[in-house]
Amino acid sequence: MTRTVYVNGQYLPEHEATVSIFDRGFLMADGVYEVTSVLDGKLIDFEGHIKRLHRSLSELDMPRPCSDEDLLAMHRELVRLNSIDQGMIYLQVTRGNPGDRSFVFPAADLAPTIVAFTQDIPNLADAPAAKTGFRVISIPDLRWSRRDIKTVQLLYPSMGKMAAKKAGVDDSWFVEDGTVTEGTSNNAYIVKGNRIITRQLTSDILHGITRAAVLRFAAEAQFEVEERPFTIEEAQNADEAFSTAASIFVMPVVEIDGKPVGSGKPGPVAIRLRELYLDEMRKAAV
Repeated sequence: MTRTVYVNGQYLPEHEATVSIFDRGFLMADGVYEVTSVLDGKLIDFEGHIKRLHRSLSELDMPRPCSDEDLLAMHRELVRLNSIDQGMIYLQVTRGNPGDRSFVFPAADLAPTIVAFTQDIPNLADAPAAKTGFRVISIPDLRWSRRDIKTVQLLYPSMGKMAAKKAGVDDSWFVEDGTVTEGTSNNAYIVKGNRIITRQLTSDILHGITRAAVLRFAAEAQFEVEERPFTIEEAQNADEAFSTAASIFVMPVVEIDGKPVGSGKPGPVAIRLRELYLDEMRKAAV
C-alpha cells in the first residue's frame, strides 16, 4: 500500500512528495517537529503536542503555519487515508523556501513549509521491549544549549542511537557536568522507594509531553515526584529506572553501562505507570 503524506496543503503519494533544495529546514535545520502517537485510530495527547509546537515556533520567531483546527483535521485525515490503528504521525514545520541560501532569516511573511506523514506500528502499545526493558549506555551531552526547543537538529541524538547500537544496547543517556540530562529521544527517570526522580524543566532538556502526563498520573497514584538532576552512579543504584516519550510511552530501563538496575528486570513502578498512561490516554484520545 502506498503511503499518503501531507505537503503544504496537499495529500500526495509519498513518491510524489517533494520539498525545495532551498528550504531552510534542509539547509539550516531551521525547523521544528512533533510526533503524535495513534492508538485505536485516535490521537494521543494532541493538544499537548500542539501547545509545544507553538512554543517551539515562538522561540525561533517562526509563524504558525495554520490553525489548530486545520492541524487536527490534517492529522485525522492522514490516519484515515493510511488506515492507521496504532502508530505515529510526524509533523514538521520549517521557515520555508526563500529561493536561495543565506544565514540571515528571510522576510517574516515567507510561507512556512509544513509536511506530515504516518508510521504504521501495529504493536506500539504492546511493544516487546516493554516486557524486557531497555539497556542503555551513558555518553557526553554535546548538543546545543536550547534542548527545550524541539528542532530538527537531530544529528547528535542520532549519533547517540548509533553509539548504543554499536554497544549492543537500546539507547544512550546523555551526561553533562556529571549528571544525566535525558535520553537520545526521551526523558530519563529513576525510582527510589515511592519516589520518582527526574531532571527539572530547564533549557537543558526537552519539555516532554509524555513526561508531563506521566508525572501527573504518578502524583495522582500517590507517588512522590522529585525534580532534580541525578548521576549515572545514582541511577545504577536505584530501585528502578525508566524513560518516557511519545514513541515508547513508559519504557523500563534495566541496565546502565553494563550494570543491572534493581533486579535487572522491569520494575513495578514503571510497569504501573505504563498501564496508567495507556489507560488514561486512550480515554482522552481524539
